[in-house]
Amino acid sequence: MSRRRKRFDTDKLFVVAGLFVCIGTLVYLAVDSFKQIEPVRPLEQILDQGKITLITQNNAHCYYLYKGREMGFEYDLARVFADYLGVSLDVVIAETWEDMTPLLRDNPGSFIASSMVITPEREKEVLFSRNYLAIRQHIIVHRDNANIQSVEDLQGKTVHIKKGKAHEEQLNRIKRRGIDFDTILHDFTTDEELIRMVSEKEIDITIADSTIAMLNRRYYPRIVIGEPISESFYIGWAVNRKAVNLLERIDRFLSAVKRDGTLEDIFDRYYGDIESFDYFDIRVFHDRIKSRLPGYVGVIKKYAQIYGFDWRLIAAQMYQESHFNPRARSHAGAHGLMQLTRPTAQSLGVKNIYDPEQNIEGGVKHLKSLYDMYDQAPEEDRMAIALAAYNVGQGHVADARNLAASLGDDPNRWRSVSEALLKLSQKEFHRNTLYGYCRGREPVQYVQRIDLYYDILKRSDIEPGRGVAF
Repeated sequence: MSRRRKRFDTDKLFVVAGLFVCIGTLVYLAVDSFKQIEPVRPLEQILDQGKITLITQNNAHCYYLYKGREMGFEYDLARVFADYLGVSLDVVIAETWEDMTPLLRDNPGSFIASSMVITPEREKEVLFSRNYLAIRQHIIVHRDNANIQSVEDLQGKTVHIKKGKAHEEQLNRIKRRGIDFDTILHDFTTDEELIRMVSEKEIDITIADSTIAMLNRRYYPRIVIGEPISESFYIGWAVNRKAVNLLERIDRFLSAVKRDGTLEDIFDRYYGDIESFDYFDIRVFHDRIKSRLPGYVGVIKKYAQIYGFDWRLIAAQMYQESHFNPRARSHAGAHGLMQLTRPTAQSLGVKNIYDPEQNIEGGVKHLKSLYDMYDQAPEEDRMAIALAAYNVGQGHVADARNLAASLGDDPNRWRSVSEALLKLSQKEFHRNTLYGYCRGREPVQYVQRIDLYYDILKRSDIEPGRGVAF
């Protein structure tokens, strides 16, 4: 009896043990299977791999190369985001919205930053970040067609736009209101190219976002920006619909750069003062870079290379100083192409102040000495501060930097220095400075004008982006 009970107990033990083994195996297989089907969290993947992929377009707003350097508003902002995450940034170039979404779908560790307007149609395919820029769509025509200004003026006309842009959706809405016009869609033509075609009368009308329109007015002063055809649209970054954690990090980043002024600094780098436009000044500049500048390009390049500057920057400064007139003389006693005063010229070894080569060499050498003084400033800020000192003097710039620091601002940032320079015309701010009253608006506008001319001169040397082409 006891032996049979013992055998029964032993058999029961084996059954129970076998059951535990089976359950353990099933649990292991279930866990292993879950691991295989568990979706990869994009943000963790990005941080593990140490890189994030930017999907964008090759144009003046998003991404381009200048003298081998990657540039563009969207690129610069994306680069700051990559730094914020502590990862590197890869760039993939796509042509259209239709090209971008498959790339985003196939690579959850990527995001689209391409001046992308947030629309209900697009929100069905991607997740959008909080908006960071507002734009409006404008009619663009040649000055000879300046009578075409409003939506109603499109009646019976032909409008050329790039395929896949939010412009197409907006024009379709206008047509549904009963305004009849033809729309020609271009597959591989950029907004900038369509604006050029308007400027050269190859087409009559295109539509462009406000930022792109005002920027390109510098390069094509014969265009006219008509009335907006839309209310404000908002731009955001886009991520894969599964990348919720990446989107949350992007939203936190965009809030931070808005709050600390980084977004505004990047915007000003590309679009500062774009609303200020003097048609005749820009036309004269375009004329003189053809008629007068060629006579000095060789000398400018020679000394720009010796002192380590982009020759186009020196040419832009020279135009602001003298309009390329070697006999120019100011009311303050400055002379020649680079407007040197006689004491400054003498200190630089310039014997004949009206000799173009001596004057150019002296001016570039003087700029270099100022540039070397501000070596604690970031590159873009450093040049702006040096140019301001060239215009108004080192003393007033020193006062402005000291004032900026006393107000809690960074004296190595041009934004801080320029705001302080404007304050130095007010007694409450200049009375305790070493150099006193300063017409601070003059150096600020001086730097703005040089930036404008420099931007126009750089235009001819912009290269296609070298990101991975789609």
